[in-house]
Amino acid sequence: MKKQNNLKTLLVTLVTIAVFAVLSVGAEAVAGNVDGMSMLVPVLKKTAVYSLIAVSMNLLNGFTGLFSLGHAGFMLVGAYTYAILSIPVAKRAGVYQYYDGGVVQFSIPETFGNLMGESVGTVIGMLLTLVISGLIAAFLAWLIGLPVLRLKSDYLAIATLGFAEIIRTFIQYEGFAPLTNGSNTLRQYASFKSLYAYVIVAGLCIAVIVLIVNSTYGRAFKAIRDDEIAAEAMGINLAKHKMMSFIISSFFAGFGGGLMAMYMASVQAKSFTVSMTYEILLIVVIGGIGSITGSIIGTFLFVGCSEWWLRFLDESANNIGGLKLLAPGFRMVVFSIFVMIIVLFFRRGIMGTHELPDVFRFLRKKIKGKGAAK
Repeated sequence: MKKQNNLKTLLVTLVTIAVFAVLSVGAEAVAGNVDGMSMLVPVLKKTAVYSLIAVSMNLLNGFTGLFSLGHAGFMLVGAYTYAILSIPVAKRAGVYQYYDGGVVQFSIPETFGNLMGESVGTVIGMLLTLVISGLIAAFLAWLIGLPVLRLKSDYLAIATLGFAEIIRTFIQYEGFAPLTNGSNTLRQYASFKSLYAYVIVAGLCIAVIVLIVNSTYGRAFKAIRDDEIAAEAMGINLAKHKMMSFIISSFFAGFGGGLMAMYMASVQAKSFTVSMTYEILLIVVIGGIGSITGSIIGTFLFVGCSEWWLRFLDESANNIGGLKLLAPGFRMVVFSIFVMIIVLFFRRGIMGTHELPDVFRFLRKKIKGKGAAK
């Protein structure tokens, strides 16, 4: 029975990814041919990337109950790893202009492109580099997790937040500059051009997380979240499963950081501050702590409001009469009110702990109920 439910969940997830991939192709066509829709593709790209990162944080904070604030640090590691390993050899001298071209003198996407053909090989190289970005972030999470996962609640949050800031400082340290380019930007690396590539890659990663959540490991994570003492009494190894959740979450944060580097087109450590972690945490809370579907919906609302729909509130030219309310930054005031309304009326977020299949089952019952009433 459990295997059948897992199979249905995976099938729904894959079908949803396919639908969104098709819609993304349509969105690119609409953005290129309809006036006023130029922001559609950038918003959807960022939504795809942030959705993966939010779901990875939800795995740790929502499904395992470990309150971590170090996500921006692992995203930073993933972004820098991807950028460093993807800059073409001929362009390294221009990027690392103060450090004699840097210490890394190869590009994984370029190498695979030369071996397997530019179109196929480059894509395979990019995907491999994303996986390496996640693995390095996961390895760093293992090192950090050894001491900090002994802590709980606010102490764990403060410790992981501190480690994220330490990572950012190390990357900007002049001694590592031949590798990281110091406080200068990394740019001109390979990246996906089409929206559907972001949707498919991020969607497949989310599908893997869905499988993990619905596996025996996922049930162990939830047991730890609900009651650690009871979970331990049931034979669950707390240290092992906490570390596993922390590493998996960090892997996908690093992978998402690589995708974020693609989206941003250039990487600089100062972009990955603690405010980025707060943004991801806000998305998780808005969508529902313990809901993957909620994280995706929360990401779309957050990115759409902050990047596009409320932009007109920042333009003083749109003021009516002599009110002078609209000014740069006013959109964030309105967005904050929107967040407060959600928190007040949806205490557990928009989706709570429910997922997309739960919505389908609810709608099916409603339709059957109406049919029976007639």
